[in-house]
Amino acid sequence: MTPADQKLFSKPAYQWYVVVLLTIVYVFNFIDRNILAILGQSIKEELLISDTAFGFLGGIAFAIFYTFMGIPIARLADRKSRKTILAVCLAIWSGMTALCGLAQNFTTLLIARIGVAIGEAGGSPPSHSIISDLFPVSKRATALGIYALGIPIGSAVGYLAGGWINEIFGWRMAFFVVGVPGLLLAIFVYLTIKEPPRGFSDSVDGKIADTEAAPPPVLEVLKLLWSKRSFRYMSIGGALHAFVGNGVGLYIPMMFQRSHGLGTGEIGTWLFVLGFFGMIGTFGAGYLCDRLGDKDRRWYMWVPGIMTLLHVPFATFTYLYHDPEIALMVYAVAYVLGHGYLAPTFAMTQSLVELRMRALAASILLFILNIIGLGLGPQITGILSDVIHLTTDLGVDSLRWAMVVVLIFNVISAALYIMAGRTVNEDLIQAAEGERQPA
Repeated sequence: MTPADQKLFSKPAYQWYVVVLLTIVYVFNFIDRNILAILGQSIKEELLISDTAFGFLGGIAFAIFYTFMGIPIARLADRKSRKTILAVCLAIWSGMTALCGLAQNFTTLLIARIGVAIGEAGGSPPSHSIISDLFPVSKRATALGIYALGIPIGSAVGYLAGGWINEIFGWRMAFFVVGVPGLLLAIFVYLTIKEPPRGFSDSVDGKIADTEAAPPPVLEVLKLLWSKRSFRYMSIGGALHAFVGNGVGLYIPMMFQRSHGLGTGEIGTWLFVLGFFGMIGTFGAGYLCDRLGDKDRRWYMWVPGIMTLLHVPFATFTYLYHDPEIALMVYAVAYVLGHGYLAPTFAMTQSLVELRMRALAASILLFILNIIGLGLGPQITGILSDVIHLTTDLGVDSLRWAMVVVLIFNVISAALYIMAGRTVNEDLIQAAEGERQPA
């Protein structure tokens, strides 16, 4: 690394530029992933598919390829240029999103969504690794909290754009409009990011750790992470939270269409506004953890645990209340609380491993979160809705009751985060000692 490069990577302006740009990429990630939700009822009616089949399309089918491809891509990111991997993957998922608009049946749409999943598997691990090399532990949750804003922002923009484009031009055009710009963004990412040396933010007395050493095997990183009780509790707790978030998120627009008779444009506008409350929860939790964590690092686990538990009553009210406007206003509180687990979980995972393990550690975390949350959440919710519809007289309200049932997993999630706080200090000390050990 040249002195000029060291000066560049030390500049806050450059550090935050990279965070903002990677956040924009993450926004596109979630626009392309979640636009399916607001278009769901229109797709279901044209392609004649059930809630269970739609849950498969937005859940297991997507999650299997997203999670299993994430491991080898992250492994590559721990060895090769992370910005190149990110740019290529961004181009893949954006192109495949546009191709969703050409689907003529369930099978062709499924194939296109699998392509989106494969591309998106290479989004977060390289980004987490780059950000962690630019920011020290004391600022990492805040930086990753800003990055995690891509989830509520992307979801909100996807709801707004998809809702109105669907009403005016149809669901196929919506896929084209949100997919094509990502191809241009991929070129911009490749040309403007200069990634930092691995371990830059963890340098001691100006000396950066050995960046030439090969990253450890996948099983070694998995074994290391799983040996830490705080990671076990945190990752399963996060997965159960993601189970609820994805299980509800895919169907919330449909629920307001069926139970309240709202159009996709109106729903999309409401959910776009609510996205700002998701931003408050995402950034606020990361910032709060960094502030409280200076005195007691257990707050990195306690904050998401408390917020997850408080989310349950507000979400329940939203799903069951008869007035859609009041329900959506209350949902703003649930949105804040429901996004509080992201930044602390991302940041703590990066802090529990050595620098050459970071992209892979992020991928392992995302594997656990998504195989359970993204894979099973929508599928189970869809099955519950169909079962309730067939076995009760609830009719179109079967979906809202299915969403209430899955909230029980957030209670379990909260308990696991609190349990993770009991051992997180010990695990962080062990991680720091491992980083100082000679190769």
